[in-house]
Amino acid sequence: MASVSSAEDNTKAPTAMSAEQVAQNIKDIARRIREESARMRDTVKVIRESGALEELTDAVREATMAARDTSKEISETARELKERGVIRETATAVDDSVRSARETAQTVSDLSEEARQAAPETAAAIAHASETAKERARVAAEKTKETVRETTEKAKARLKKSEKRAAYSK
Repeated sequence: MASVSSAEDNTKAPTAMSAEQVAQNIKDIARRIREESARMRDTVKVIRESGALEELTDAVREATMAARDTSKEISETARELKERGVIRETATAVDDSVRSARETAQTVSDLSEEARQAAPETAAAIAHASETAKERARVAAEKTKETVRETTEKAKARLKKSEKRAAYSK
């Protein structure tokens, strides 16, 4: 091998070094994998022994059960409201209020038209009064809807409280 030229030595040396470096890199990676595996085993052991996994599992279970119970309560409340006709009565009351407000607005409009025809000089004042009355009727209808909604919410809350008291007393 002494007959190998210096040009060939220069070509083979970097390749041999590169192969050695690759081998060393592989050995380093294998060593790090072993170290990290041992660290991971230790970490899992500490977590298991600390009770953190059980605590997390218990917390998730409790949250799931609470969500289930809440869902059941909401479903039962809605069913009871439906069975007692509260929702239907509320909707009917809102419809009646809106219908009454519309009738009032129409009556005021009719009165305004009659007044305009009877006394054209005061038509502008009456038209303004008519618009004001229509607006007041609209506002009254909106307030009625809001009151009905609030009353319904309060009834639901009272029903829910009574259900909880009944559940706790069992």
